[in-house]
Amino acid sequence: MKAGRPAFPEWVRRLPEYLMIWVPLLLSAAHLVSFSLWTIWISFTPSTLVPVTGWVGLRNYSAVGASRNWQIALDNLLLFGISFVVLSAATGLVLAILLDQRIRGENVLRSVFLYPLAVSFVVTGTVWSWLLNPGLGIQKLVHDLGWTSFKFDWLIDRDMAIWTIVVAAIWQSSGFAMALFLAGLRSVDADIIKAAQIDGAGPIRMYRRIILPSLWPITITVVVIQLQFAISTFDLVRALTNGGPGIATQLPALVVYDLMFQRSLLGRGAAAAVLMLLILLAVLLPYAAWRYVRRRRSSHA
Repeated sequence: MKAGRPAFPEWVRRLPEYLMIWVPLLLSAAHLVSFSLWTIWISFTPSTLVPVTGWVGLRNYSAVGASRNWQIALDNLLLFGISFVVLSAATGLVLAILLDQRIRGENVLRSVFLYPLAVSFVVTGTVWSWLLNPGLGIQKLVHDLGWTSFKFDWLIDRDMAIWTIVVAAIWQSSGFAMALFLAGLRSVDADIIKAAQIDGAGPIRMYRRIILPSLWPITITVVVIQLQFAISTFDLVRALTNGGPGIATQLPALVVYDLMFQRSLLGRGAAAAVLMLLILLAVLLPYAAWRYVRRRRSSHA
């Protein structure tokens, strides 16, 4: 230590680091918790255009649960969530396996597959709405080429419109799943793979018995993150279908928006938001518990 230079305690020297990390984190946590509690309180009041005091118990929740919009939104969420999570994870896994073969141009392909993540969901929804619009996009292009019997009008078909959201969401998010799976594939112990090859295991058996089972923790992470996205999806649907045709592609986030900002039913909108929060917690809490148990087991191993 240099002469004349005071010695500061460790916590004093690391104070700027603590301030840079913990102050924004605590402010964000306080913002999240306070507004969540405020929303929960509003959901038990008769608030309409502006918040008001009063107590109506579970009346707002009963009204939301009995509404046709909410029932359709839950049905669409189930269909969209399962289809999107399964197909995006499968697409990402296939892309990761292909890139893991050390093919030529891997860096370029990886950038291409990851590029959709850099595009906002509003832009994605807008572009796909152009592509799928029968009067502007793919159907018109094929008709102009002379195949006038071709029909691709999913965007205005009540039964198929939800699949346009699935397709756009897969295009947007499969690169994310690919990145996680590729990292998992690159982390598999090479000695185990060499031992399996020496024992005569072919590529299919090696993936089925060794490589894919080792990706199980990453698979769970991908599923949970994609489920969280599916539950909270708003801007993609708003830009692509706006919940239409009619209310055929309503999702819970659009119901919250409709109640709060279009019908001025603040109490019911808050109740719908709380129900969305409960759905999210039903996905995130088991995942957090699983991560905690897994971490404890690894620390005691």
